[in-house]
Amino acid sequence: MKDILPGLDRVRDRFLTMLEDRKTNIASHAIAAWEADCVEDICAHLAAAQSILHQIAGSAGSLGFAALGDSARHCENEIISHLQSECAALPECPEQLILNMDMFLSSCNDILRTPA
Repeated sequence: MKDILPGLDRVRDRFLTMLEDRKTNIASHAIAAWEADCVEDICAHLAAAQSILHQIAGSAGSLGFAALGDSARHCENEIISHLQSECAALPECPEQLILNMDMFLSSCNDILRTPA
């Protein structure tokens, strides 16, 4: 595979570097959504996390992280479903969304701890 795509290692390394930052940003948005008491703030933080998850889902699979990409896509879709539901008008963040993001972040940590 390295012979076919010689620059893939650099792209993969860049993805992992960005994953560290993206993981931190998702965690910050999840905490902020959980702690917010205003519908607009909750929705804004969830939408921001969803956007980051979308970026990860779009590239993870092609770089050898299919399970991580699937997990990101699952979280992304759960957030989208919530934001499009009537529940998004309530001033509370669903616990299940936070738990899903926490499991995703744990998967990120596992990947980032694995030697290359």
